[in-house]
Amino acid sequence: MAPRRRCPICGSKQWHKEPSSGLITCSEGHVLQNYRNETREVTELGPHALKKRALKSTRKKKERESRADPRLYHGERARYHYFQCLQLILRMQVAALTKLWELPPEFEIVCRDVWALHLSLVPDPPPAEPLSAVHPSADTKPDLPTGGNSSGHDESDEDAGVETAAEPGHGESSSSSGDDEDDPEMAELMRQAEETSSSSEDEGEEGAQKKVPAHRTKKKFGRKYDMPVNNLAVLVVACWTLRLPVTYMDFVRLIEAYDLPYLDPLRLLPESLIIHLTKHTKRALSPEHAPAIISLHGLASRLAKLIYSTYQVQTPEMNAAPILWRAVRALCGTPTLYVLTKKVARVLSVPLTLHRTLSSPLHRVKKKDPIWHKYDSAVPEVSLIATVIIVLKMVYGLDGSSRLPDERNDPACSLPRIDELLDHIKRLDEMAEEHHRFSANSQMSIQYMEDDTLDDYLAFCEKALLPLGDRTIERNAAVDFFPLDLKKQETQKDMHQPPMAELATMQATLLVDEDEEDDSLRPGEKFIIYNTLDSLGTLPQQYDAVIKRAAHWCGVHDDYVASVAERFERRLLRWWARRTERVDKSEADESQNEDEDES
Repeated sequence: MAPRRRCPICGSKQWHKEPSSGLITCSEGHVLQNYRNETREVTELGPHALKKRALKSTRKKKERESRADPRLYHGERARYHYFQCLQLILRMQVAALTKLWELPPEFEIVCRDVWALHLSLVPDPPPAEPLSAVHPSADTKPDLPTGGNSSGHDESDEDAGVETAAEPGHGESSSSSGDDEDDPEMAELMRQAEETSSSSEDEGEEGAQKKVPAHRTKKKFGRKYDMPVNNLAVLVVACWTLRLPVTYMDFVRLIEAYDLPYLDPLRLLPESLIIHLTKHTKRALSPEHAPAIISLHGLASRLAKLIYSTYQVQTPEMNAAPILWRAVRALCGTPTLYVLTKKVARVLSVPLTLHRTLSSPLHRVKKKDPIWHKYDSAVPEVSLIATVIIVLKMVYGLDGSSRLPDERNDPACSLPRIDELLDHIKRLDEMAEEHHRFSANSQMSIQYMEDDTLDDYLAFCEKALLPLGDRTIERNAAVDFFPLDLKKQETQKDMHQPPMAELATMQATLLVDEDEEDDSLRPGEKFIIYNTLDSLGTLPQQYDAVIKRAAHWCGVHDDYVASVAERFERRLLRWWARRTERVDKSEADESQNEDEDES
């Protein structure tokens, strides 16, 4: 072995060749002089030239074992299973309402039909068959939305491909290529893929085509129209169809009392359904609190509007008479107040439909005239109680100034005095519990509960937290909630519903002021309209107490009730101005005719 040369500068024997420049340097970085680097560049190899090839390793890489639970459903199969759970929860809700309110058996039939219409009107409806998305074919295809939802369509195709590849022997069939050619949907997808590839090649110099992030096309449970609150919208439309005098707060109170299955419904479902739910699906099926009144009304009104516009199915008007009486009694009113409110509501044309498109449009004199009024799609019970507030303002003013009638035949003489009425309203607002006393809105502490209240709370926790029986035993939901034998079963005593505050009967104590020289105000004089858009303004104490009581009864915010009342007041003033103008015009015509007759 020939001895290595030493570096003439440092004496090192360690040499290495730099790959970039081809120079030979020692360990200290000194360049070896008088070294000739010859490179051979061969463009074409002859038939006798040797070429060294890298051999691919035959060792197979060990695949990582999947830890996914095979029992969980994903994709379109999970979506179908999700709607199955919603449908079972709806059946529980129908059975609960039928038992609590003693509804006729037709209520179940109406709910079933409305539920079918709701599923057909969902923006992304579920597939008609559980495995239609897993096994796509040219003959049977799942119902897809027609609104151009390409992201959901692509994902369903991708999920179908994954499920198909997982089956043994399916991808190796000899007829797969022929089926793809005959399938027009697959041909369209291949054509789009070719266009995408060609366009990306043309734009290669400018840059690679931007890819859509995965989180944009990923389907998520818990969409607005797939949430469990839509079950309540179906129940509301069914109640309106049967003209049941119910309000939204009736549903909310039952939900907070856990008498209507809505909060934590997974404890009521059988184990055979729960084992296939992912954590996201469970979260979507389990609302944390009762729905807001305005959002629930928005979903119910949208459903009624779509049913009418798509299938020409008309939802009847509200059964207004019982609900109006409940609104009058919520403000400690009398039958006289009920009659006056009916007359004012007729003048105001208070909407009694779920959506404004279900009623006839307004008469347009000019092109710029509106087709409907603002707040025509407001919460119906809010519209009724706002009309009651307007009548109270016309009689009492609710601004701190006293108003007394000057005639004995004035309807205001049949109403109580303002101080007595306000005392009863405040007392009723403190005593009446519009929400359940153990709901999330309650400020009650367990440390200060009495023995009876503590027993009721433990019984409430037992009903709200424990499942509906032993989950290890297989149950049949159809037999549990819709048994064939209609034998009367023993029912537990309801100790959880708080006693309703007794409404005191108000007597007619408003006195008549017959003094003609008295300058006191009369009912209907100096009618003040308060602007709700004025954030710095404050309402009078009397008017504010009435607004708060009405808002608590309806389950909405005070500003919402005040804004609806303001719109109705301005509408009433416009009607009064038109009526006065017509009266003046008729009187002028009569006087002119009399002058002509005399002449």
